[in-house]
Amino acid sequence: MPAGQESRASAEAVPFRIHIEEDVLHDLHTRLAMVRWPRMTPSTDWADGVDSAYLRRLVDYWRSGYDWRSQESLLNRYQQYTMLIDGLRVHYVHHRARNGSGIPLLLGHGWPSTFAEYLPLVRILTEPKSVGLPGPAFDVIVPSLPGYGFSDRPDRRDVNYRFVADLWHRLMRNLGYQRFGVGGDDFGAGVATLLALEHPESVIGVHLTHPEITPYLGPGAPPLTDAETAYREEARLFYQTDSGFHAIQATRPTTLAYGLDDSPVGLAAWIVDKWHAWTDHRENFESYLSRDLLLTTIMIYWATGTLSTSIRDYSDNTAFPPALTQTSRVTTPTAFALFRNYRRSPGVPPREWLERLYDVTRYQVFDRGGHFAPVEVPKPVAEDIVRFFAEL
Repeated sequence: MPAGQESRASAEAVPFRIHIEEDVLHDLHTRLAMVRWPRMTPSTDWADGVDSAYLRRLVDYWRSGYDWRSQESLLNRYQQYTMLIDGLRVHYVHHRARNGSGIPLLLGHGWPSTFAEYLPLVRILTEPKSVGLPGPAFDVIVPSLPGYGFSDRPDRRDVNYRFVADLWHRLMRNLGYQRFGVGGDDFGAGVATLLALEHPESVIGVHLTHPEITPYLGPGAPPLTDAETAYREEARLFYQTDSGFHAIQATRPTTLAYGLDDSPVGLAAWIVDKWHAWTDHRENFESYLSRDLLLTTIMIYWATGTLSTSIRDYSDNTAFPPALTQTSRVTTPTAFALFRNYRRSPGVPPREWLERLYDVTRYQVFDRGGHFAPVEVPKPVAEDIVRFFAEL
């Protein structure tokens, strides 16, 4: 079958409900009861990793207080589907505008996150008037990245931004959307960028909360401004102190996978470390993010055995980067909603840095919110999306 042409059967949207088998949950509780805690110097400031006292409390709650079936039921309130595209099962949420036709909008999550990060936006975007917004309503599509949760990952080494962008383009076409908006954070922002670069005829607008793709800075590029130079130095210091996980996942994902897919506590620590570092929790992490939210994210990875496949994004995107040139440019109108105050970040890029690659028509910097903004501060993110597309 020629690429891009799906049979009617393979392109069919199949209703999907999450149900984790009891034996998976029983195995999890057995492992949690038998955890072997490491011996370490007590630390309360998270300086050298996840605080042991916090993790013990989280694991205790996971064993005795957390109710997966209740959380599973909450997730199943959202309309979920799977679709086979070239034999690859893609999982996605699809909610249409409440009243009449809406602007099709594909939203993409990143790592270590799941489709659930974007669920708080669904009600607002499908019915903006419910929160007093006069802007357009949307048909919202939130797919799970390949190898995350309930989406398959192909057995190949080039599942990079471009691969996923082509996959999402075919998903939207199969759903009947010829023109649509895209948005995302982290890897989702990279995929949205490649969608606009590779399929500009299909993308009506790009909304990003994270500048995932570095613009072309090679021969012929304009010199950096003072603000850009300061931003690059801030980013350099960030990656110098907080990118160890990136280096490991980009170079030794298989070695790391043995431990993360075998130990639920090890997997939880690996994920919690990033949610603690990248959220705008100020002083109190435990009151900022609910334990149920965090454990549901962890559970989706654990129950599906997909943390090992998700981290391959780092090795695949390192081995097969976007390879931008001096002429690479997203000509589709683009909005950036950026978040200043999370604990560890590469800083907020100045507008001129983003304009090297994008046609930036909206640039907002928020004083509250972090890397996982759709679930941290869903209303400001949704409002910015509505206002951006209203301007278009």
